[in-house]
Amino acid sequence: MIVKKVVLSLMMLLFLAGCGPDSAEPVTLRLMTHDSFEIGAETLDQFSAETGIAVEIFKAGDGGQMVNQAVLARDNPLADVMYGVDNTFLSRALANDIFLAYASPELANIDDALKVDPQNRALPVDFGDVCLNYDKAWFAQSELDPPDSLDDLIDPAYAGLTVVQNPATSTPGLAFLFTTIGAYGEDGFEAYWQALNANDVLVTNGWEDAYWGQFSGASDGDRPIVVSYASSPPAEVLFAEEELSEAPTAAVTADGTCFRQIEFVGILNGTAHEAEAQQLVDFLLGRTFQEDIPLNMFVYPANNSAEIPGIFGEYSVLPQNPVTLNYDTIDQNREAWIQAWTEIVLQ
Repeated sequence: MIVKKVVLSLMMLLFLAGCGPDSAEPVTLRLMTHDSFEIGAETLDQFSAETGIAVEIFKAGDGGQMVNQAVLARDNPLADVMYGVDNTFLSRALANDIFLAYASPELANIDDALKVDPQNRALPVDFGDVCLNYDKAWFAQSELDPPDSLDDLIDPAYAGLTVVQNPATSTPGLAFLFTTIGAYGEDGFEAYWQALNANDVLVTNGWEDAYWGQFSGASDGDRPIVVSYASSPPAEVLFAEEELSEAPTAAVTADGTCFRQIEFVGILNGTAHEAEAQQLVDFLLGRTFQEDIPLNMFVYPANNSAEIPGIFGEYSVLPQNPVTLNYDTIDQNREAWIQAWTEIVLQ
């Protein structure tokens, strides 16, 4: 009987050992993000090598589409972590309780100005500025000076020179609408758009058509002014077919001419892997990932200890006083503002 008990005890110990952590199935986290998400493959490989956690990327459309999908699927989340909800759609995400609170230790390295959720459900991961860009060669051959204010765009001398995006279908278009609201107020932006519309502004549905199809600085288009990003000039240098000594385009970064977009990362409510998701959030906010952001997504890292790559820092200009709007104000007024814009510009 003693021998039998010993054998049974050994078998139980072996069984329990086989159920320990070393025998667990490796975890794969799903990272839900927008279509513009890009990062070096070796960067996420480093996270997997350090933690044993694999990462699967799920691109869910533009920022608005991504949030809408997450809200619709909040009872059965489509992923474990979401990257890239910005301050134009953040209130919708928070109101629908799609994120778990998590105070990452990396928050200590992020400026308070980027932190808009005191409950730490959405943590700042990067930021960039939507600004006017202009074709330097076109203006060098013209008697006109490049624009340095929003008022320039409604000057008759600049008639027919500007292309913007529809705020109902384009994130930069929406950001530019917010810029005009910040600059002229809720009582004045409609008059500005009436003047801009009368000055033959061209509207496209998205950034690609505006920049690559209509903007003379990047295409055969005939519009030398476009709504784009303050970080578009370094992208022009990096992807040029021939080496350039200066960017062929420049951004207008005067006070009140740009809108600051902040992107956030959050753990989706309902994940089966909360602890592992916290590790991924820490990594996304840490220096390794943050230093890979600028030359992949052409925005600034939120972590202020991250080094900015030379070409990005050399050719981009960080606006000192961009327009910012409270995300609750955006949520309460976004649809009404878009409707007002539509009635002025498209009807």
